[in-house]
Amino acid sequence: MALTDVKIKAAKPREKQYKLADSEGMYLLILPAGGKYWRLKYRIDGKEKVLALGVYPKVSLSGARDRRRNAKDILSEGEDPSVVKKLEKIKKKNDGKDSFEDVAREWHNKQKTSLAEVTARDTLSKLVNHVFPHIGARKIGEISTPEILAVLRRLESTGNVSAAHRTKQIIGRVFRYAIVTGRATHDLSADLKGALTPEVTKHHASITDPKKIGEMLRKIDDFSGTLPVKSALQLAPLFFVRPGELRRAEWKDMDFDTKQWIIPKGTMKKVGRERREHIVPLSTQAIKILKELKGYTGEGRYLFSTRDKPMSENSVNKALRSLGYSGKEMVGHGFRTTASTILHEQGYLSDAIERQLAHVEASDVKRVYNKALHIKERTEMMQAWGDYLYGLKADKSGKVLQLKVVS
Repeated sequence: MALTDVKIKAAKPREKQYKLADSEGMYLLILPAGGKYWRLKYRIDGKEKVLALGVYPKVSLSGARDRRRNAKDILSEGEDPSVVKKLEKIKKKNDGKDSFEDVAREWHNKQKTSLAEVTARDTLSKLVNHVFPHIGARKIGEISTPEILAVLRRLESTGNVSAAHRTKQIIGRVFRYAIVTGRATHDLSADLKGALTPEVTKHHASITDPKKIGEMLRKIDDFSGTLPVKSALQLAPLFFVRPGELRRAEWKDMDFDTKQWIIPKGTMKKVGRERREHIVPLSTQAIKILKELKGYTGEGRYLFSTRDKPMSENSVNKALRSLGYSGKEMVGHGFRTTASTILHEQGYLSDAIERQLAHVEASDVKRVYNKALHIKERTEMMQAWGDYLYGLKADKSGKVLQLKVVS
């Protein structure tokens, strides 16, 4: 029998909560403390669920039935009224901030603390320079796929295919954030698969012939530019870290007592699903260069800059060009290939080499194991590598030298 106002008012609390049924799955839940709550039981996708319709007497019997009717209408369209209700709350909380730029900046502010500083800055730069001017003011839920493609095609037309693909990824992340915050229903970037020119895998130019390595190291020693850039050139082959990790190196992370450079995880490239702190053992050759450099930039934050900003990302490559090396012969990233090729060729432990290159490994257990197991081998390897490079530099005969492989 359907409920009446008289019956609802007469209902008294009991020791345990109980229900008074109305109709079509709606009932009044009465708690021991005296509260009376409207509920609707319904099924969707074969699962039974309960929707809160309000509290009596703030929501009257007729008001609850109106809400039940609205929920049933939503169900008839194949949607879940509980989900719709949550989305409406989220939309109200967003207070009309539903333009693409509003959503993108909100997403970026939440993400930037977990991103490396350079990544966060690059991400925002792509949005500000390439996306906001064209669709920033548009409501994100009303943007069409062709509009997104037009934005990316403008960037692609400049010849920067890689940047177009990266921007597409960023746009996709913004849309996915908009979906979970109730301001969009679909990630439009997913519809653009195959719409852009494919990226060509980039192989970093490097020198792996021992005689030519020796020649290059001698040229670096004769470099006539500033001491910070010269030092970066000298340390790049000794460290073989990624160019971004090198140029953002900070003095606080250099420990001459333990002979280690400990790179914070926030500076490292994300490999797999995480960023990890990375240890670079310092050879005697590296320490000598660092101590000389410290007298020049040691009062500042960064190794290779006297300002409160890191060295320019193009400084090492420009210096290599000034030494006569084209981009097809040698680039800053190529020092990693140089080290990896020769260390593998000369019999060093592959796990130690890959760990020193900060490459991801297949197993989380193996990663933890290797961090503990290989630091001794890596320290010995980095010293042997420094000795080997300086041997190549000193010997102009081109004789093939052998690394000292510690057993």
